[in-house]
Amino acid sequence: MTIRSLFACIGLAMLMSMHGAAAQPAQYKIVTASPSGTYIQIGRDLAKWVAAPADIELEVLESKGSAENVRRMRFEPGVKLALVQSDVFQAYLDEAKTGNAEAGNIIRPLRLILPLYDEEIYFVVRADSLMTGIHEIKNKKIGVGPLGSGTALTSRTLYQLMFQEPLPEGSAQYLTNEEALAKLTVDKTIDVAIIVAGQPAKLFTDMKPEARKYIKLLKLDEGVPEAARARKTYFPATIRSASYASWLESDVPTWSVKAYLVTYDYGLKATVGHLSRFAESLCSNFDKLQASGHPKWKQVKLELPSLGQGWRYYPPVEKKLRACIAASAMPAASPAGSVGVPGAPVRPCTEQELVLGICRR
Repeated sequence: MTIRSLFACIGLAMLMSMHGAAAQPAQYKIVTASPSGTYIQIGRDLAKWVAAPADIELEVLESKGSAENVRRMRFEPGVKLALVQSDVFQAYLDEAKTGNAEAGNIIRPLRLILPLYDEEIYFVVRADSLMTGIHEIKNKKIGVGPLGSGTALTSRTLYQLMFQEPLPEGSAQYLTNEEALAKLTVDKTIDVAIIVAGQPAKLFTDMKPEARKYIKLLKLDEGVPEAARARKTYFPATIRSASYASWLESDVPTWSVKAYLVTYDYGLKATVGHLSRFAESLCSNFDKLQASGHPKWKQVKLELPSLGQGWRYYPPVEKKLRACIAASAMPAASPAGSVGVPGAPVRPCTEQELVLGICRR
């Protein structure tokens, strides 16, 4: 074999190797929430209808919820996407503004892909409870969700807003949804279980008609002062009886929080390329998500509204989505800038830091 032939063979082998590597789909992960929640179904929809057509194998991972998702998005290898509640994202930004360097290190490079839908907040009590309104939970024993979950952050924030004081340390129990319902109805060691999930949520759709003998939902009364204070961060919503026809007899007014699809400010060419294709696929397959995915997709709009300080879209994806939106003659908005983060003070960590999982005692 001549030298020229040898180099030709080597070149052909390299070309074939590169072609084979290019043919392999990217291996990405998305962190969601518990198996009984809505996030995990949204993640599966994205894997099937958006990632797969973009040549991405998207593994859908369970988690405790939004607060944990933020940290895993930031640090866990392979996690390129996360589902995060708006109040959790804002809580990290607020901690960063106070001088918490760890919170700033976690949140500063995270970027938004798309606002999704509103998640309803369920205030569950025993059927024989004398409470009827959400504003009556003050000083009650409350299952607030696991440490590291978005539910725990939401529970604490809502309580603080409504009653203008922190949730008492002895009142909060950090429990999973299933544990909280058991403590509520079997042990009767808590008075309220707070659960955040977009309807219809599997946890409640699986309930049988006799569930109404054991539990009920508290209602939002928009006329009370507590409601006016909570409206600064949360939005009125309705839990529809049609979502849980087997046990819920009438619609229940409540609060909701926005869900976002989040990524990292990646600069690696291959990752930028894959996420750009993900955005193109999201645009071209959006109708399939709404037609065949979880019912919550019908509430999602393919638009990029203006963001508050510290919130930023991921530029490569934003570019693709804005082009899609413009082609569809939909309105678009410009992103806001980022916020700088000073160094962290040496001090005891707060309960909010503990809930966010950035506590260092």
